Amino acid sequence: MSSDGKTGTGAQGIDPEQLWLRPAESRRGRRPSFSRDAITAAAVALADAEGLDAVTMRRVAAEVGAGVMSLYSYAPDKETLLELMVDHVSGELTVSDPPSGDWRADLKTVARLQRAHMLRHPWLPAALTTRRVPGPNTLAFLEHALAVLRPTGLDGAAKLEVFAQITAFVAGHVAHEIAQAEVSRSPERAVAEGRYLAAVAADGRHPELAEVLAAPGRPLTPEATFNRFLNRLIDGLDTD
Repeated sequence: MSSDGKTGTGAQGIDPEQLWLRPAESRRGRRPSFSRDAITAAAVALADAEGLDAVTMRRVAAEVGAGVMSLYSYAPDKETLLELMVDHVSGELTVSDPPSGDWRADLKTVARLQRAHMLRHPWLPAALTTRRVPGPNTLAFLEHALAVLRPTGLDGAAKLEVFAQITAFVAGHVAHEIAQAEVSRSPERAVAEGRYLAAVAADGRHPELAEVLAAPGRPLTPEATFNRFLNRLIDGLDTD
């Protein structure tokens, strides 16, 4: 918490009640030309274009045409700003149809929505690696996911664990997918890696790997790979 009593991280962490249930404090005098939503949207645009490292209070202030100090009534530190950013983009995770009752199929739809969402905002997997305080948009999507899991008969804690497991899988896969896309932009590296694996497979010391590499390939498009992994994960979930 900052010295003036506003929500911050500090030793006590972010106060979710202050952050999400109480509106940003109004300021006396002339109404500012920006809002918390505008600050958050500017930070999201920066992260989408340049990554999380580009998101500083100074850069965001410049984007909204404000002084740095004037931002602190709305986002007293970067950690709070990240909370706002995560929930802001979670508003894109809208689901119009109710669950079908086929919880495995519905949960796969949830995961595919998350993947598309994280690919639109490549900074999200990294932002989600630390604990986030769910805001209203995040809670709305969680509510849908819990409704999807109702037919499983799992207790509340187990449902939350399943949702966390799926989200962690999607975040990890998308992070890997983004990294692989970077590698694919360097054909020389891909060729070198292929030569290396061929040499390892031929050295006689790795028969299991050699057998795997000699097997017919599977479709390697990002979509196909994601769906294979997702099917293994969700089809193998035990609800007993």
